[in-house]
Amino acid sequence: MPLRIAILECDTPLLNTRTRYGGYGGVFTALLNAGAKTISLDQNELHISIWDVLNTQAYPALDDVDAVLITGSKYDSFADIPWINRLVEFTQQVLAQDRVRIIGVCFGHQIVGRAMGVKVGRSNRGWEASVCEVELTAKGREIFGKDTLSINQMHKDIVFTYPPEVEPLGSSPRCEVQGMLISKRVITVQGHPEFNAEIVTELLEARHQQGIFDDKIYEDAMHRVGREQDGVLVSGVFLKFLLDRL
Repeated sequence: MPLRIAILECDTPLLNTRTRYGGYGGVFTALLNAGAKTISLDQNELHISIWDVLNTQAYPALDDVDAVLITGSKYDSFADIPWINRLVEFTQQVLAQDRVRIIGVCFGHQIVGRAMGVKVGRSNRGWEASVCEVELTAKGREIFGKDTLSINQMHKDIVFTYPPEVEPLGSSPRCEVQGMLISKRVITVQGHPEFNAEIVTELLEARHQQGIFDDKIYEDAMHRVGREQDGVLVSGVFLKFLLDRL
């Protein structure tokens, strides 16, 4: 029986990314397929469905899936608005049972933190953008097989503290909570393993033009945009987590 993964889309990509992938569901499908190759998993063993929880607020029935993946988003994970409150409630429903597993990425990572009762909000340490280094904990080194993870970032919001029930996976100077693990239940990362140089460049240029990023932030991030990064490695770890291979 294939591994049934429901991708919960929490945002709409910019034009070039949308044209190429259709949506963030398509971006994550490409990432998961690439990760599957690294662990010798046939793509036919993955059944990926995409759910627009932002616009249509459609959710899968838990009986029909083995895992949910909560994507990134430009929206505030701590906002008190209907679609985000519904997403937090759904995440809590998944956390309340022990079969369906959760993968959280960036905004999704923060939603998991919020659903587990810890503070989520705007950091006073500024943006992390483009390829950045994450120092891994002992558990992080064990599952990723390296000391430092290079991963694309695009955030100013953070999970402030680790929930007591999780194993910390890594930290950076601007964000102490870079990843969380509960064996057989939850894995999250603050970074964006699904982003590549093309996607990040489009975001950086748009946010620079909008005045969200000043020249200094933009130029620093663009300097690092083409660096080697571990997104596909992270995808393989996500799949190994779902398959009990960690």
